[in-house]
Amino acid sequence: MNLKNTIENIQNDIKSAQKRGGFNHPVQFIAVTKTHPFSLIKKCHNAGIEAIGENRIQEAIQKFESFDFMPGLTKRFIGHLQSNKVNKCLDMFDTIDSVDSLKLAKKISFRAKTLKRNVSVLLEINTSGEPQKQGFKHNQKSEMLLCLREPNIQVTGLMTIGPNTTNKDQIRKAFVALRNTRDALNQALGEAKLTDLSMGMSGDYEIAAEEGSTMVRIGTALFGKRGNT
Repeated sequence: MNLKNTIENIQNDIKSAQKRGGFNHPVQFIAVTKTHPFSLIKKCHNAGIEAIGENRIQEAIQKFESFDFMPGLTKRFIGHLQSNKVNKCLDMFDTIDSVDSLKLAKKISFRAKTLKRNVSVLLEINTSGEPQKQGFKHNQKSEMLLCLREPNIQVTGLMTIGPNTTNKDQIRKAFVALRNTRDALNQALGEAKLTDLSMGMSGDYEIAAEEGSTMVRIGTALFGKRGNT
C-alpha cells in the first residue's frame, strides 16, 4: 500500500471514530517524521500532508535545509524543549506543541518578541500522571492561564501523550481529562479561546478522535517501524 492510500485509510478511521463520539470538526494530520530521513518528508508533502512533527532539535538542524522547496508545509516541534534550545527551535519550527511550564512559555515569549514574531504554541498537560512524562499537572490551571498572557505567543490549545498502557479505559480517561481541562480554561477566560486538542498517536488515535481530538500525531501507523521506509 502506498503512502497516500495509508493516509486516506487513517483519515477514514478518524472520521468513523468521530462519528461514534459525536464530533465532525476537521482533524489535522501531523506526520511524525522523527528518526526518518528528509526524503520521507518530501514524500509526505507530495502525498498531501500539510504538517510534520519532529522532537529533536539537533536532528532537525540536519534535515531542515531544503524546506524552500515545500511551500505550505508546517513544521511542528512536538518533543520536550530545553530552555537553552529555544532560539534554535524558533529558527526552524513554525509552532511549538509542547510548552510544559510557565518558565518555558516566558522564554519563548522573550525570544519571539526579539524576533518581532508571534509564535503559535500548545500547552502540554500530563493527563496520565506518569512521572516520566513532561507537562503541566491538571491542578496547575493558574500557571496555564498565565501562559496565555505572555506577549508574542498565541496559545491555541492543549496537547497530551496518552498513558503507556493498552487499557483503553485509561487511555480514554486521559483524553477526556485534556478536553475537560481545555473547557475549564475557556470557562475561566470567559471565551472559547482555546480550540486545539492535540491527542492521539499511532496506537490510540481512534480513541482520541472519539473524544474530540483536533490533531493527531501519526508515525508508526503511517510509515511502519523504523527501517521499513
